[in-house]
Amino acid sequence: MSDAPETYTVEDDLHPTVLVMHASVGSGHRSAARSVQRAFEKLIAEGELPKDVRIEFLDILELGRIKFDGNNTASLFIGPTRPIYDLTWRYTFTGRLLWGGGTVWGRLMFPGLTEHVRKVKPIAVVATHITAANAAVSARMITGQDFPIISVPTDYETEGLWPHMATDLFCLATESMAETLRARKVSEERMMVTGIPVREGFARAGEAAADRAEWGLPEDKRVVLVLAGATIPKPYQHFRSIMDQALPFMHRLSHTHFVFIAGKDAEYKAHLEAEIAALGLDCITVLDYVDDMAGLMSACDLAICKSGGLVVTECVCARLPMVLLGRAYGQERVNVRMLTAAGAAMHATTAPELVSALEHLESNPQAAEALLINGSFLRRPNAATDIARAAYKLSQVPYVATDKRRKKHFVRFYWGHKPAHVR
Repeated sequence: MSDAPETYTVEDDLHPTVLVMHASVGSGHRSAARSVQRAFEKLIAEGELPKDVRIEFLDILELGRIKFDGNNTASLFIGPTRPIYDLTWRYTFTGRLLWGGGTVWGRLMFPGLTEHVRKVKPIAVVATHITAANAAVSARMITGQDFPIISVPTDYETEGLWPHMATDLFCLATESMAETLRARKVSEERMMVTGIPVREGFARAGEAAADRAEWGLPEDKRVVLVLAGATIPKPYQHFRSIMDQALPFMHRLSHTHFVFIAGKDAEYKAHLEAEIAALGLDCITVLDYVDDMAGLMSACDLAICKSGGLVVTECVCARLPMVLLGRAYGQERVNVRMLTAAGAAMHATTAPELVSALEHLESNPQAAEALLINGSFLRRPNAATDIARAAYKLSQVPYVATDKRRKKHFVRFYWGHKPAHVR
């Protein structure tokens, strides 16, 4: 299925439409939105939702007044500038003064979405990025329409710039996130712990032996999946550098076989293969882009990965213990803190730490089993379906004229309670 925005036609006026929106900043927000879209489509195909409901998948950045590449913009906050991003993420609207939403986003930046909403008249909007959620709030206020907005954060904490007072339902990964929103005066009926939406395949119970045979992996060793491929290579530079430093020590892990995912980065794949050949390592398989990541995860015993919200959730849903690698900033720091505090993952920031962790897990298989057990409380593989059901249910609730969330503001701030969590 193409990621290009679907186009609107006059005939679509005949169909109730749900907008599923993301922002193309990295791949996680898009992947989560696509999972929700497919969950809607499955519910429609199975007859649980009406056949005439139309699901439209939108990248909010395609509808901006100024067109820019979200991935390139995100790459500006990598390397020396990452601490600046970290400070911004942790301290912007996370105290008592909070952001409540307003028409400013639609007036200044996203009039294209406002006009689209005016024509389509959606019955609900599901947003997996703060920009999409805020633009939807603006469009609803400006057009005077009434439809529920469902906000779906794709990490394990809630950023301060979500439109707290204007969101009809927050779909959250954990109860800890709900505690954050309570301090921001979000009522109980506007929160639901669903988990982060992932593709349906990650919920399947795989057969490890069959999956290993399909990928040509050894049956008599632990298989460790190294997720080093990415849509945007730049954020993975530090991750890949640590893995390069760890390569010479991998011969010490005699009962372990590694599978490196290089993604669509042919240059990185060639670099890996050259390094492996130079070191004479026969315990590593290098793959490029993998379509069936769920099947490959089923064949593995452990993952080494960054701490992005989607990738760690996919590992949890696939029952794959993790070692999170590299220094984390912003939302990824919160993800690391939550997963390690829960005993659901280990964290390494240097090559020696990584090798030491791998040696420990190889010598003590029960340690990896403990990570898996501790991570099970986060496992919600049906999140996308639960979100789709909740969104459609909200779309059928009659409009209440006195609902303060529908009041129009250019910008809105409000005072919250003492923050539940200090970042």
